[in-house]
Amino acid sequence: MGTVVEAANKEGTKSALSEKKPKVVFVLGGPGSGKGTQCANIVEHFGYTHLSAGDLLRAEIKSGSENGTMIQNMISEGKIVPSEVTIKLLEKAIVENENDKFLIDGFPRNEENRAAFESVTGITPEFVLFFDCSEEEMERRLLSRNQGRVDDNIDTIRKRFKVFVESSLSVIDYYNSKGKVRKIDAAKPVGEVFEAVKAVFAPAHDKVAA
Repeated sequence: MGTVVEAANKEGTKSALSEKKPKVVFVLGGPGSGKGTQCANIVEHFGYTHLSAGDLLRAEIKSGSENGTMIQNMISEGKIVPSEVTIKLLEKAIVENENDKFLIDGFPRNEENRAAFESVTGITPEFVLFFDCSEEEMERRLLSRNQGRVDDNIDTIRKRFKVFVESSLSVIDYYNSKGKVRKIDAAKPVGEVFEAVKAVFAPAHDKVAA
């Protein structure tokens, strides 16, 4: 019986999503690429809602729900949280928010995430904002901001960067083949990076305003 209820819930979310027709932009970039700062700027200037897959998972764990406990156990065991779990949290956040423009940050992390997101939600992103930054520059930034963050030592930084390159680049290649990647040189100073970001968002924003 649970499966019938689950199917009905899933159907309900999907129909709510298709009615809403949200505009989604995926934001990808390695650790230290500055995407968090730029997402905050985009929210302020262009009225998007920022959804971080990691934040949604952490909030679910904190809620103490059955789902949260399962996520916590998987993370503790070093397992990857299944795409469906993250997608369900993203769907819920999109449906429950009054806005219809969303930045999805740090997702999809790999090709399987990407395919699952499109098939489950029926949403294709408007474009993918890719903050491109060299490993050396990311290392420099992460080490200089290291104020007791456990995950900011050199070995961990290199591991995180390697994981990003190995998994996320296939997503970027896929969307690149569809002409949907907007690559930003993230090694420049924050202000210059945002000027480049504005140039990507402004045409779409102006069109809506007109």
